[in-house]
Amino acid sequence: MTYYVYVLKSNEGHRYIGSTGDLEQRLADHNRGRNHATKHGSGWTILHQEQFATRGEAMKREKWLKTGIGRQWLEEHVLAWD
Repeated sequence: MTYYVYVLKSNEGHRYIGSTGDLEQRLADHNRGRNHATKHGSGWTILHQEQFATRGEAMKREKWLKTGIGRQWLEEHVLAWD
């Protein structure tokens, strides 16, 4: 199974970093308000995604992207970040 780390942005400009085994379904869940952290946003779109062979690798990367240096990396490498 493939696992994903993803970065979303809402119409309101909110951003969210998460991981999943089913990216298409997870994005649909975010847009339906089924996630507590993203229920106040709308029109979530994927800014960035990465694939991993294991859930552990994906979770490790997600955790890193949520750190200060990880967010700095996103600012430098994801064009739609701002």
